[in-house]
Amino acid sequence: MKNTFKNFEEYFVLFPEETQQKLEQFREFIHSLQSDLDEYIGYQMPAFKYNDKPLVYFAAYKNHIGFYPLPEVIIQFEKAFKERKYNFSKGAVQFPLNEDLPLDLIQKIVQFRIMEIDQKKS
Repeated sequence: MKNTFKNFEEYFVLFPEETQQKLEQFREFIHSLQSDLDEYIGYQMPAFKYNDKPLVYFAAYKNHIGFYPLPEVIIQFEKAFKERKYNFSKGAVQFPLNEDLPLDLIQKIVQFRIMEIDQKKS
């Protein structure tokens, strides 16, 4: 995608309705975990900032939602990804579109990132 998106809505509308619903669920859930997050487009993906620092990124693909919580987090949660049989790399994990979002795992990851940012600030 070579488009330059200004907001989440412009990004979401490019995908089928079912995928848009998953993306919106993802967005709303992240906001429910921490109310003072800023939305932005980073690396052509929807992303959140916490205390002016990148928190997490996510993106839709044909068969999955890619979640980009930064490499240190992937290492921290590698065992959980393997147990749930998610494909992952050093910077991303893939959540299949034909499965429910793993909200419990997403919550742990986001809370871990918030803790990392808070610790670096002190």
